[in-house]
Amino acid sequence: MDSSTPEEKSTGSVTGNHPATALHRTLKNRHIQLIAMGGAIGTGLFYGSSESISLAGPAILLAYLIGGGVIFLIVRALGEMSVEDPKAGAFSYFASRYWSKRAGFISGWNYWFNYILVSMVELAVVGSFVNYWFPSIPAWLSAAVFLVVITCANLLGVSRFGEFEFWFAIIKIVAVTAMILGGIAILVLNLPTSSGIPASFHNWFGLAGGALPHGLMSRGSDGHWSGLLMALTVVMFSFGGTELIGITAGETENPRRTIPKATNDVIWRILVFYVGALGIIMAVVPWNTIGVPNARGTVVSPFVQIFDSVGIHAAAGLLNFVCLTAVMSVYNSGLYANSRMLYSLSRQGNAPAYLGRLSRNGVPAAGVLTSAAITAIAVVVVFLWPEFAFNYLMSIATIAGIINWTIIMITEMKFRKHVSAGLGPNSLSGLHGKQALGKIAFPMPAHPASNIFVLLFLALVVVLMCFSPSYRIAVAVGPIWLLALICAFAIRQRRNLLPPDI
Repeated sequence: MDSSTPEEKSTGSVTGNHPATALHRTLKNRHIQLIAMGGAIGTGLFYGSSESISLAGPAILLAYLIGGGVIFLIVRALGEMSVEDPKAGAFSYFASRYWSKRAGFISGWNYWFNYILVSMVELAVVGSFVNYWFPSIPAWLSAAVFLVVITCANLLGVSRFGEFEFWFAIIKIVAVTAMILGGIAILVLNLPTSSGIPASFHNWFGLAGGALPHGLMSRGSDGHWSGLLMALTVVMFSFGGTELIGITAGETENPRRTIPKATNDVIWRILVFYVGALGIIMAVVPWNTIGVPNARGTVVSPFVQIFDSVGIHAAAGLLNFVCLTAVMSVYNSGLYANSRMLYSLSRQGNAPAYLGRLSRNGVPAAGVLTSAAITAIAVVVVFLWPEFAFNYLMSIATIAGIINWTIIMITEMKFRKHVSAGLGPNSLSGLHGKQALGKIAFPMPAHPASNIFVLLFLALVVVLMCFSPSYRIAVAVGPIWLLALICAFAIRQRRNLLPPDI
């Protein structure tokens, strides 16, 4: 007989022992730490950093500090709720419970579709990394193989997912650490570089334009905007995936201890792996040569350039392997997050019931297979109509990140109101009576001023996106996408498939 409470049934409880009704709390502290760390390190750092450097020059370090601070506050808001009420689906569940069913519906499906699109792009480019070593293998075959392998890994159980992601993260961390240590060695030993400019921190300030070569915002002769503010649009999307910490809360052994530690470590990861790494790169390689085609006419990663500059050309092959693991990591995390999001949506009544069923090893297998199938279709679309896919579908993914973060911040404010009124998670479930505000184990700093600051900052990023041809379409697509989700909720509710909105 199922002994779950009605609240547990409706929200996707992670308590209990029956494998058909409860997710398994088998993610260990080392898993969470490395999942969180790996979420902040991806191809956006290895390759995308050259775009952000070209926009702001050495001032990109300040952009990453500002953007990193904002991301830290977002993750802290999510961490506060995850520690008090750890459930699968994280912010979708929180939005549904503390805001409204409509907010939970929009949050969950927006996040799910966002990761479908991100996974689509990652799988679409995996062939280019495989072709570095095996040029005769078709790109679609590489995508298919990795999709099947990662899907099977996710079906084995959450502990297997944790192990996969643990080692993926280790590879990325070792690569970035090796680059930082190698760069420091170049600086300390004063090794000669191919650019003819000595490696020195003076390169942050001594090149043309100084540390802020394009100012806060300026328009070039080609009509494109650059500067510190414009770099923020690129920087913010480099941090996508850090909210995965909240998703894992429902399957963590000790969320009240593990989640705060992983959340607080986000700021140090940003300092070391973004600010530290790019600071070393721009000290060794003049920033105005980063992203410029080399003698062979190709644009390489800044991480390759730092080793190429002192004659270590094998770095390209090593980085190709690292980027391949980064792509696998993103899809692995994306499939995990999407399956748990569908599970949570189903438990909320915001998705079909079959998505809320678990396998014997506590995996929402239907969610895994459904997400994998949709991703496979999306990858086919990329191969058949690449221009359409990247210009339009990715625009939705771009603005979806802003929507996710905005909902998290507003939901945390709603959560605090519940707690202030003595309606915290414990009292809502009818288990332990009222919960006082002072009992919050991991409160967000400077609430609610920090929430307001983050919301204003995200609004500024949306405005800045209007000045960039790459992001402008996202601003137009965003309201349409939101309207589509609102209409979908209304249609499903009208058909009596959803409980009344609260």
